[in-house]
Amino acid sequence: MAYSSGINNAFLHGYVEEDIFMLPQDGAPIQSGKVCKLKRSLYGLKQASRQWNQELTSKLLAYGFSQSQHEHCLFIKQSAAGILILLVYVDDVLLTGPSEVEIAEVKHFLDSKFTIKDLGPAHYFLGLEITCTAGTSITQHKYARDIIQDSGLTTCKPASAPLLMGVKLSNHHTDPLSDPGSYRRLVGRLLYLNFTRSDISFDVQQLSQFVHQPAQAHIDATVHLVRCLKGISDQGLFFPYF
Repeated sequence: MAYSSGINNAFLHGYVEEDIFMLPQDGAPIQSGKVCKLKRSLYGLKQASRQWNQELTSKLLAYGFSQSQHEHCLFIKQSAAGILILLVYVDDVLLTGPSEVEIAEVKHFLDSKFTIKDLGPAHYFLGLEITCTAGTSITQHKYARDIIQDSGLTTCKPASAPLLMGVKLSNHHTDPLSDPGSYRRLVGRLLYLNFTRSDISFDVQQLSQFVHQPAQAHIDATVHLVRCLKGISDQGLFFPYF
């Protein structure tokens, strides 16, 4: 079972390393002509996210976690009960392990250092929908439905195959799109959908080759792929329990 938590006012926990000054708010009891020197980060500072990450990492390492050298947002802790795994994305935390007691201890530790919002068993994390019944199912059903709706294809007939049969895409089309940004945004959303939809990975990879100068044929193929999703938007990954 994985558990989800959110850290309140995350960026305010980081300490600034540079000398940064700010004008006081109107009405603050500060002598005229004086300024404030920041001790901690504020939202809007360019280094706020980095300082927060350093502060969180230092606390987790001190608690006994090891940081993955391949994925820096992944932390692992070996204990007598097994392995605790903590995944963090900015201020969202996903925690899993074999011991409910140790998971509760980690959450208590984080709450004592930063104040967290305990969201209980994870059901939704960064657009991923998680259910645990005879195994763990991870889908992006809502995310896929949002793509379909935003593309204006809610009432369309689902396509039976991802890409149009017999269509060969290339860089030699002579009808470039007047708004290439719309194509790039749609392909970008489909790339994120790849997390749980390996069945469309090849097609999305093909479409992503033309984001520099997309043509009408490319957007037509992309819309066709979205039509295909309409009939299978609830599919995803399933990891059975053994």
